Amino acid sequence: MSLCEIVRLEGYIQSIYLAVYPDKLLLLDGCCRPDVPMILNYIQTTLQRPTSDLKVVIVTHMHPDHAGGAHKLREATGCQIVSADKPMQWYAGIGGQLMHLVDTGLAHYVAKRQGRPFKRLWYPAHLQPNKTVQEGDAIPNFEDWQVLETPGHTDRDLSLFHRPSRQIYTADLIIKLRHKFVAPFPIYDPKAYIQSLQKVKDLQPSNVMMAHGRELAIDAATFDRLIQQAPKHQRTVKDTIRHKLLWWRNKESQLG
Repeated sequence: MSLCEIVRLEGYIQSIYLAVYPDKLLLLDGCCRPDVPMILNYIQTTLQRPTSDLKVVIVTHMHPDHAGGAHKLREATGCQIVSADKPMQWYAGIGGQLMHLVDTGLAHYVAKRQGRPFKRLWYPAHLQPNKTVQEGDAIPNFEDWQVLETPGHTDRDLSLFHRPSRQIYTADLIIKLRHKFVAPFPIYDPKAYIQSLQKVKDLQPSNVMMAHGRELAIDAATFDRLIQQAPKHQRTVKDTIRHKLLWWRNKESQLG
């Protein structure tokens, strides 16, 4: 019988999941920068625990709502940051720095669409993890959690499977907004994305915890629809801009 209770908190623009144990805490993603004070307050006030009980923060991928608070949380609690074992930073080079700016801007856009007050979202483009993990590894100090590599949204997405309860946190792999499932944006690798959906389906999880959405039992038929409807082509910011430019050029030529 697991001594873990998984609590969902409302973050700035995403759901946050905290695994609560009698003697330690695990945060299933690095959240947004503005979420840090709320998480610390929840630990101290609601749980009435010292913030040093937060032992590990996972960063499933490098977008602002999944990595933005990680370094700040480590500074405040002394926790370890755990992320995917990749040789290069996601936001590497000049192109990576530009994409970091774009992704931060997109997060601000999402916050505005959700009616959130403006808050600073800036965070380091380069993650400095304490430990890295690969497919099948256990989360350090949390042996009941198994790491799954579920790329497609980016090249380093992680999902986290709680073996005793068969619940899984899938970060941005599966999104449900306004009662409708949608694919994440961007899609870095469509083939890998579909394979990741299949991997999660094959586990037959009891519950899927979504960063954009809530906990939900998803049956095999729904997984099959998600796989069937998954994007078949890469969808990135650069691709979107290019398609928009082509659309405007075609429209101008028709008007001319």
